[in-house]
Amino acid sequence: MSVVKIIEISCEGKTIEEAMQSGVNEAAKSIKNIKQIDVQWIHGHVEHNRIISFRVNAKISFVVEH
Repeated sequence: MSVVKIIEISCEGKTIEEAMQSGVNEAAKSIKNIKQIDVQWIHGHVEHNRIISFRVNAKISFVVEH
């Protein structure tokens, strides 16, 4: 039987995918066995009527090693 732990993160990027990937990359520096990222919300940062970046709040799931 495996145990899954879930952490909540906030990350930013020029695209939604880049924001998600940067969050996974940072989490992977200290967490092994990441299995899933679940985006809770997405914010777009706007300057001069243009979206310049995205911020996502997400939950990352990973398997706890025994």
